[in-house]
Amino acid sequence: MPSATSIQEQVKEKYARAARAVAQSGSVQACCDPGLRCCDPITTHLYSASQTGALPEKAVQASLGCGNPTALVDLRPGEIVLDLGSGGGIDVLLSARRVGPTGKAYGLDMTDDMLSLARENQRQAGLSNVEFLKGEIENIPLPDCSVDVIISNCVINLSADKDRVLAEVFRVLKPGGRFAVSDVVVRGTVPDAVRQSMLLWVGCIAGALQESEYLQKLRAAGFEDVSIEPTRVYNVEDARQFLAASGVDVDAMAPLVHQKFASAFIRATKPIPACCGPACCAPAPIGAQE
Repeated sequence: MPSATSIQEQVKEKYARAARAVAQSGSVQACCDPGLRCCDPITTHLYSASQTGALPEKAVQASLGCGNPTALVDLRPGEIVLDLGSGGGIDVLLSARRVGPTGKAYGLDMTDDMLSLARENQRQAGLSNVEFLKGEIENIPLPDCSVDVIISNCVINLSADKDRVLAEVFRVLKPGGRFAVSDVVVRGTVPDAVRQSMLLWVGCIAGALQESEYLQKLRAAGFEDVSIEPTRVYNVEDARQFLAASGVDVDAMAPLVHQKFASAFIRATKPIPACCGPACCAPAPIGAQE
């Protein structure tokens, strides 16, 4: 099995190529990586025309998620939002508009090319309440209790250490803060060989968790009110062309994968502790990074 460092480097290079393709040609379809071009059935038709119409075109083209977390979470004026694996910035820019000038939207990405693209998209959008940070989702460069809402779009499944990611999410959320992400999940038992073939296609990853395991990890990290809501269920016909080109016997696979892979909206809340004093739940100032 590849090491965590190896997986991270592969992910970084794959999405760097996608960012360069969008920056140079305006479309991820120009990317030389067939694993990204195969994602069309997953990454398209996620945002309404009213959302995309107000954004720079390259922010839309660089979106490689599996859902639209901004449409499924209640963002309020003045809140602080953090997008894990923010890519070209589409969800950060949408969030920034919803939290307004008294709020702020952070985007966190480890890929220089994506950060460069996102910052240019921010400039074109004319939004000042946005900041893109370089870093890894396993080590979030923000202080404890500093964020109201954490979103993410088909990124946590890319991490080789999901327990660490969820521990970091819990740390930076304020008490009562919300976790609201889109991610790929596996529903039920699937033979390993079949699972790997499908996961190469579904989001072009190989690390999606089973629904029950995702819920278990969230509870273990300390979250409450955890839930998973499938938003798009995939079947083998969605992947027929890609899988056949990879030498997979699609017809033999079909009964084994029917409705076993899905994009889902995953929710959880950080509990509010019983405070013993007026300052016990006070968040650390945003500027005080550890």
